[in-house]
Amino acid sequence: MDVIYAEDEDAVRRCWPVFSQLRPHLDEEVFAERWRTQSAEGYRIVFLEEEGEVRVVAGFRVMHTMISGRILYLDDLVADESARGRGLGSRMLTELKAIAADEGCAEFHLDTGHQRHAAHRTYLRNGFRIDAHHVSMTLR
Repeated sequence: MDVIYAEDEDAVRRCWPVFSQLRPHLDEEVFAERWRTQSAEGYRIVFLEEEGEVRVVAGFRVMHTMISGRILYLDDLVADESARGRGLGSRMLTELKAIAADEGCAEFHLDTGHQRHAAHRTYLRNGFRIDAHHVSMTLR
């Protein structure tokens, strides 16, 4: 399996069935609209497929931060429910680490929901550490 970049809207929409498992509050049209907006800001989606089916998707950005310099920030990572527990999420993390290195990133960051215990185990197995709290506020 090679990582595939979703470079156009058709490819992005192929990712929707898996992506929706992480972001069920969105519908496909809102997802596509947000991708168009975010891609103009540097957001990219990559995926792994197996037997012609999308199995794992990830959305990320490369950016500069004051604290860390150039980083890869992982916005989204989800494996299809039918493919979980087979190491595909770890495989995608390995691919993303290589992308980060190729892009000259000093670090690789992500936020994860506190309830996503299986994801936390995957991140920790893959060399991440939990070293911050993310706080937010709804404005509207």
